[in-house]
Amino acid sequence: MTAVRPGPAFSLHDIPFSTRGSWFDISPVLAENTLADDLHLVSHQNGMHAVLRLVPLEPTTGDRAGTRVAATASVLGWTHESGHVDLAYEAADTVRLRGTGLGLRVTAAARALTPFTGTYFYRDPVDGSYVFTSYETGRRYRVTVLSGVVDDVVGSQAIGETERGLTIAAGADGGWEAAVEEFDSARRPYRARTTFGGVVAAAEQAFAGFADAVAPWRSSSAPAAELAVYVLWSATVDPAGLVTRPAVLMSKHWMDKVWSWDHCFNALALAPGVPALARDQFSLPFDHQDESGALPDSVTHSEVLRNFVKPPIHGWTLSRLRRRLPEPLDHLELADTYDRLRRWTDFWLTARRAPDAALPHYQHGNDSGWDNATTFDPERVVVTADLAAFLVLQLRELAVLATELRRDDDARDWTRTADATQAALLDELWTGERFVARGAHSGETWSSSSLLDLMPVVLGEHLPEDVAKTLAARIEAHLTPYGLATERPDSPHYRPDGYWRGPIWAPATVLIEDGLRRCGHQRLADEISARFRWLCETHGFAENFDALTGRGLRDRAYTWTAAAYLLLTEEHVRREASPATDPGA
Repeated sequence: MTAVRPGPAFSLHDIPFSTRGSWFDISPVLAENTLADDLHLVSHQNGMHAVLRLVPLEPTTGDRAGTRVAATASVLGWTHESGHVDLAYEAADTVRLRGTGLGLRVTAAARALTPFTGTYFYRDPVDGSYVFTSYETGRRYRVTVLSGVVDDVVGSQAIGETERGLTIAAGADGGWEAAVEEFDSARRPYRARTTFGGVVAAAEQAFAGFADAVAPWRSSSAPAAELAVYVLWSATVDPAGLVTRPAVLMSKHWMDKVWSWDHCFNALALAPGVPALARDQFSLPFDHQDESGALPDSVTHSEVLRNFVKPPIHGWTLSRLRRRLPEPLDHLELADTYDRLRRWTDFWLTARRAPDAALPHYQHGNDSGWDNATTFDPERVVVTADLAAFLVLQLRELAVLATELRRDDDARDWTRTADATQAALLDELWTGERFVARGAHSGETWSSSSLLDLMPVVLGEHLPEDVAKTLAARIEAHLTPYGLATERPDSPHYRPDGYWRGPIWAPATVLIEDGLRRCGHQRLADEISARFRWLCETHGFAENFDALTGRGLRDRAYTWTAAAYLLLTEEHVRREASPATDPGA
């Protein structure tokens, strides 16, 4: 029998330790820009909340042990000269712990308990377990000691401000074991169904199976592929609250939501290997489509935000997704997808298109996904070329779907609207040298040094050759040793950590690389792909990256970055194996 590898090793400062389906992780990252000395159980139900602090203890003094922490996809460990503590997921809501030579202190992360905040602690008289109940998550956390001894229990049934928790220490055999569960109101007493070694082996098998499905092509020439798969796998949660399907959160750090364009890249990366999960990623925001047809800005466990939207890249996504899925959508799913995409498109054609206007507008940079891009500096309610280009692709995909569904009149209508929108884009916003933005109220036009102004390259084969050539030359001016800077580095508005005013981002990279490839600029597309892949292999899967140093910025475990790496790497491997393959596939 072939041995299963434990999975990739990683730093917990960058990537939290979790498992597919779980709503909690183990991490020192407690909030944005907040890094604790100790690892915590951090839940993402009702937001991101550190619930329990986990502190290994010296066996003789009972003091905090200065341990070295290491993690793979299957097991996390604290190591000290006196011994070690290991932790592994037995199930999405349960972790098992085992210690030898070290004790473990488990305490509530918050000392204060009020009638509305904090964590209450008590011993359950039913089974003798120790239970923490959190106001912030609305969940309970049960600690069941399986072997060893419990001592120094403090704060049981206490109110007000105090420490609450217990210490688990070794028994006569020099070791101890425990389980920690997250659940709602009650469940039967915990009983171990397998050994700790069995838990680890099952976790190894689960991750290995997922990695083999998502990236069967991985090799030493794609050294970050397995870690990219782990980032996606570990950020996946089971349906709960307002999350209607299994969902890949953007991160199990503080960016613990599904935004209504981020999900598209995760769906594409997962499509060949785990098609059901991929289809769920594409569909989840559409489950919350409102009466106007708009998608929400974001969805998470207990919150759906609608104050902004996100750009209509879903036609572009669906076209690629259907080519990547191993089986076609059946008639019912195709019809349902068509109806949802139709309503989303109608939103842009009605609610976001002024009377007598040919082109829709954004109401704020946030609607574009490029929140603070310099395109939006003069005005915020703006007609932009990227929006029109995305809408054209969405209209053309609707025409394709309508044809497949034998709705020929609809197909002709969508094609006419796509042609008219593209003609208006070129007539109203193309100067012959560049695309400009236009104030929806003022009518004034302007250009910027933002990569966003060059996004119409996503039209690919639909672009006139001279326009594509000009866009490609301008895109190349954004290329640094690490990839595409979102603001040209020689711009006075460039900021190394300026969010969309300089840093490299995964979605811009994937969209532009794809558009360049489809309009025949293979060399530049290859270079963009190679530099971004090398960036991820060198600096990980951050939310974005310093364009001049490559340093990862903001949230360091971002799933759309991992998904972009997998997409670009898989396509590179395919091209290497079959040079004649369709570049737009």
